[in-house]
Amino acid sequence: MTRKIDIFDTTLRDGEQSPGASMNTEEKLVVARQLLRLNVDVIEAGFPISSPGDFESVRRIAELAGDQAVVCGLTRAVEKDIDAAADALKYAKRPRIHTGLGVSPSHLRDKLRITEDECVERAVKCVKYAKKYVEDVQFYAEDAGRSDYDFLVRVIQAAVDAGATVVNIPDTTGYSLPEEFGRRIKYLVEGVRGIANVKIAVHCHNDLGMATALAMAGVKNGARQVECTINGLGERAGNTAMEEVVMAIRMHEDELDAHTDINTREFCKASRLVSSITGMNVQANKAIVGANAFAHSSGIHQDGVLKKRDTYEIIDPADVGAGASQIVLTARSGHAALKHRLEELGYELEGEALDQVYEAFLNLADKKKEVYDEDLESLINERDRNENALYTLEAVQVSTGFPLTPTATLTLKDVEGVERTVCEYGTGPIDAVYKAVNKIIEVDNDLAEFSVQSVTRGIDALGEVTVRVTAEDGGIYTGRGADGDIIVSSTKAYLNALNRLLNDKQAGRA
Repeated sequence: MTRKIDIFDTTLRDGEQSPGASMNTEEKLVVARQLLRLNVDVIEAGFPISSPGDFESVRRIAELAGDQAVVCGLTRAVEKDIDAAADALKYAKRPRIHTGLGVSPSHLRDKLRITEDECVERAVKCVKYAKKYVEDVQFYAEDAGRSDYDFLVRVIQAAVDAGATVVNIPDTTGYSLPEEFGRRIKYLVEGVRGIANVKIAVHCHNDLGMATALAMAGVKNGARQVECTINGLGERAGNTAMEEVVMAIRMHEDELDAHTDINTREFCKASRLVSSITGMNVQANKAIVGANAFAHSSGIHQDGVLKKRDTYEIIDPADVGAGASQIVLTARSGHAALKHRLEELGYELEGEALDQVYEAFLNLADKKKEVYDEDLESLINERDRNENALYTLEAVQVSTGFPLTPTATLTLKDVEGVERTVCEYGTGPIDAVYKAVNKIIEVDNDLAEFSVQSVTRGIDALGEVTVRVTAEDGGIYTGRGADGDIIVSSTKAYLNALNRLLNDKQAGRA
């Protein structure tokens, strides 16, 4: 059996300290319920002495959690802080007080202004004082990542001897390199008497973008608790992201001799919830829970994923609640991705037919960031409309504006491949184009209806034009055309209607 790694969530304490991410008590309770669904081991519910709201949040979350999770309150190495935490946790079934102080030269000299001996004395005093209230006491050695190795051993030894059940080794400023931080944890494992009976925790910040790597180095070298937050929220650049470290442990369980009991299928739901409550949006390329985490737009990647998912995905999206892999159709997508999406829409195209649609797809994709299902439907419809066309559009150009006279230059090709170009004026650009069409296709008709709608969302959406024309005999013919350019859409729609009219005439139906 591999080592159990406890997941200590501090979204409601350190995460909430992100500028703009503060939560009220009711919002904290909503997040706490989701943390329980994730099956976290410890919830750090707040800093009770800091405000009445934080005190109330810790108290109510302690009642909510019951036996399911340890509920923890943060304190400084100050008796009144510890008193407040104990009071807030008095109804908790599994309470923990988290107390400590800084241990780096910077913190001792510039922040606390105490000696190393005084630091050790305070560490012992705060742990013993907390033990009067609860059995489970966690001691934090703030800024341990920049502390002296031997002094850190001395402080942690004193905290263990005083009765600490968990010792937290934070890289508070995200300063360390993973290899060095791992050596620091190993140094404690080898240098502190009785450490085997105490859990070593790591609390890493992301100032250099290495929070998850630092936490993993800690786990590899003996840490049995990781402190983390949903979406990596936290002071400055944030903390270790829970979803990242848990999935990293799952991917390397044998190598690390470690596992967690987290319900990973709740990750995406948790991410969206925290993002919604705090207003802190998750970047699209965020690992595990970002919008693009399981999306593929490169043709090479799409082809591989469609053949076998794990060619480019090490995690099954369903395992983190992300649904299925996404094939995003862009100008970089290949035949395989387009064919796959068309088949999902019910179109089975092969050979030349697929090539024709792919060419049209690339032309559209060069104009748009992403091609949607509705766009593909329009491309297929446009192809079908052109199959029996007597005239096809080769080029159209319009000059318009104030005080210019709208002018359209148009080139059509007939079924024999003969091209003809004309130029016409009109009261508007569409009028000019339609007059040019009528100059080439000499068939009596009246435009009875003209309407435009967007096919998809976004400013770069295809515009689909629908027209209805009335033939000389009173017959009504509907035509549609879709393109990113509304003039082109309008021209295609009119041509489609006239081609249907001409086909009926040739068949003797008009």
